[in-house]
Amino acid sequence: MMLVEITGSKNEEQVVTSSRTVAEKFEKRHADVLRAIANLECSPEFTQRNFALSSYKDESGKENKEYLITKDGFSMLAMGFTGEKAFKFKEAYINAFNAMEQELKRIYDERQQWIIEREKGKLVRHILTDTIKMKVADSPNKKFVYPNYTKLIYKILFGKTFNELKLQYQIKEKESLRDYLTSEELKELEEMEMLVSSLIGLGWGYEQVKSFVLQEKTKKLVS
Repeated sequence: MMLVEITGSKNEEQVVTSSRTVAEKFEKRHADVLRAIANLECSPEFTQRNFALSSYKDESGKENKEYLITKDGFSMLAMGFTGEKAFKFKEAYINAFNAMEQELKRIYDERQQWIIEREKGKLVRHILTDTIKMKVADSPNKKFVYPNYTKLIYKILFGKTFNELKLQYQIKEKESLRDYLTSEELKELEEMEMLVSSLIGLGWGYEQVKSFVLQEKTKKLVS
């Protein structure tokens, strides 16, 4: 059982421990920990913010009460735990909370970067489609040019066809593959789409573009 975990809906996550985990680590009965929480002389606002009532099922399937406790809530609760062993567990808990808070910050930073790259990607795709409209000669097959380049880019970047990627990520109808990519993958995608746009702008055809971007990808892999 982990000392702490990240819980909550997206963008509203918190780092918490549970009253059961506290009971186990401090070698106390869970009922005694629940009683200690109930006896804390905290304001209703503090209690609501830092002790979330939850439940779990025991081995028999019976549902029982527990609390999910924040770092501040744990600090308040643990004040009453004394002894050398209790001191060691308090220190371990604080370290675990700090480490998980750093992980949560990393997750938030990654999400923010993902949003930025996703929006940038939309602009880059507009550039690619506009370049195709202006530079590729009109023909009955012109409507296939953009999807063909997109499939080519996916194949070169990820080593899989578009359909294989859809299966890998279990993408439903009307969902976008790009919503399943990381911010780094989105950035790679933007860079290659910009490169393809530039080459089309020079008047290059599909096979020339394909050959060049394959060479560029190979150079990156061996560098």
